[in-house]
Amino acid sequence: MDVVSTITAIRDKRRGIMGSVGFIPTMGALHDGHLALVREAKRNDTVVIVSIFVNQPQFDSQQDFARYPRDLKRDLELLEREKIDFVFVPPCEEIYPAGFNTWVEVKQISKELEGRARPGHFCGVATIVTKLFNIIQPTRAYFGQKDAQQVLVISKMVTDLNIDVEIIVVPTLREADGLAMSSRNLLLNARERQAASILYRALTVARQMHNRGTVDSAEIRNAMISCLKQEPLVTIEYVEITTADTLDELPIIDRTALVSLAVRIGSVRLIDNILLYPPK
Repeated sequence: MDVVSTITAIRDKRRGIMGSVGFIPTMGALHDGHLALVREAKRNDTVVIVSIFVNQPQFDSQQDFARYPRDLKRDLELLEREKIDFVFVPPCEEIYPAGFNTWVEVKQISKELEGRARPGHFCGVATIVTKLFNIIQPTRAYFGQKDAQQVLVISKMVTDLNIDVEIIVVPTLREADGLAMSSRNLLLNARERQAASILYRALTVARQMHNRGTVDSAEIRNAMISCLKQEPLVTIEYVEITTADTLDELPIIDRTALVSLAVRIGSVRLIDNILLYPPK
């Protein structure tokens, strides 16, 4: 496994690759969800490249950026065990040199859900992913379903800008109690971690109601909110049911729906989602 830190070095490595390249962009603090992306890439591609870069422009505040968990030594050990080929670990000045002032914005779909709660977040995401795609030139790039809106934003960006990369979405990996695996889970204390299982319980309420024939989104949403309110540590930011492809409001579930939620538990912000499908 080669670890490189400059754009020149990773481009030199890329030029020497024959066959397909699978790419997983990450911010580090790797967990089994990331490793599931790595394993899917290894199944599909000749060479696998992982990037580790904590991208400051997508954070809401300097404090949130500073708190993001970092453990590069552990991350590299995990990737070494997976026998991946290259890890790209650039310093900030390599990605955003002095005078950098070009940004990528995907309109409309970036304004919904997370976009309302975190203005500017997806501009930071779209910009760094565009830069990484340009640098790495992957055949395929792998993302988790947990970040469903991010996947939609990146897919739209790839289509609109004619970027030659296939986006592969891998199902959310969950802990035994259903909590979606996330680097931010490391910031939870023991009581908060216990409370965090309420997210998946609320999503399960939605799935169970839908399986019993409920198609009224407001009824399902209200039941989810009632479930979340049972946990005193939870502060609800949003609970939404939208179309899965455009994030438009979906009053009646008559097509594939994305059920999304965001909450704060203490100072830690967590998101999760599931898909609901219309009856066959």
